[in-house]
Amino acid sequence: MLRRKTRRAEGADDSLDVAQGADDPLDAAQERRVRAVLALGGVPQSDLLDGVQQVRLRLLERAASGREAPRDVSAWVAVVASNLAMDWHRAKRRQERIGERLASLRQLEHPSGEDSSVLSLAVARGLDALPDALRQVVVLRFYADLPVRGIAEELGIPEGTVKSRLHSAVRALRARLHEDEVV
Repeated sequence: MLRRKTRRAEGADDSLDVAQGADDPLDAAQERRVRAVLALGGVPQSDLLDGVQQVRLRLLERAASGREAPRDVSAWVAVVASNLAMDWHRAKRRQERIGERLASLRQLEHPSGEDSSVLSLAVARGLDALPDALRQVVVLRFYADLPVRGIAEELGIPEGTVKSRLHSAVRALRARLHEDEVV
């Protein structure tokens, strides 16, 4: 259980169970602090609830791992919230860079023959049918010409995950092109 030390008016130390009688490890003041830190960190209002939930999760994970509770839970949650705000901005920048790369790829001219148009259209439809995670790695690999390591770094995922997603996406695209009798 999470415990934190508090000082009573008499000056005696006493253990206080933060989650005492409730499933929520954050009290109302701590939750307000988390929301304030996230908002001041530039996280949009629509994402504040997710941030609060992340802080709760980390607090519960800390308790479940058996580590000692932070001396000052309010300060600890503020630091975690601040780190979450920075992570939110990093993820946003990463998505913007990917969007910029995709936009620059759309501007490139491609040869236009009837056969290549049919194939291009079929591939585009196949890409549209893929889940976002699979489409993202295919576009970065084959259109942006990034190596697997570069894709992994850009998306913040392991190289093995990139390879697995590429394999699944290519298999799905191949099946779709055979199904449409394009190849």
